[in-house]
Amino acid sequence: MSSKPVFEEKQYLGRDFNRISIRAVMILFCIAAYYITEGKERNGDLFLLVGAGIFVVSIIMLFMVHYRTAVRNGSLILDGLWTTKLVKIDLNSIVRVERKKYNSFIINNPVYNLHQNGKIRFYASGKEAIYLTDRDGLEYIIGTRKPDELERAIKSELMKKTAY
Repeated sequence: MSSKPVFEEKQYLGRDFNRISIRAVMILFCIAAYYITEGKERNGDLFLLVGAGIFVVSIIMLFMVHYRTAVRNGSLILDGLWTTKLVKIDLNSIVRVERKKYNSFIINNPVYNLHQNGKIRFYASGKEAIYLTDRDGLEYIIGTRKPDELERAIKSELMKKTAY
């Protein structure tokens, strides 16, 4: 068994285009409010401070890993942020692999290991997701920025399983 992953991807918390746009609008609002306020004493300084705080937090979030996805040794491994537990999905129990659009909403919240209605979601960014269904009917939804590569890696691991 090789320890080198067939597929590996890091999903960052602050690199979603919609979230960056929202934070940029908030920063611009704070800067505009700073210049519009007449008595630039306390209120103006507060707007400038909040705008600078949002900017600093946005920069930090660009480098904050939400979770890592790896396909290795016949399993899909999802390792999350700091206190989250490692999730290991055995590909031997997977019966169906599909690539579909993640959600019809424009803005989707990042989630890690969210159990809801018989589905387990992992999402940080991207428009498409890989839907895995196991023997028990449980569905795993893994959002990714590289859906082609992840689907190919999972299917190649499944083919290795049937080759033996």
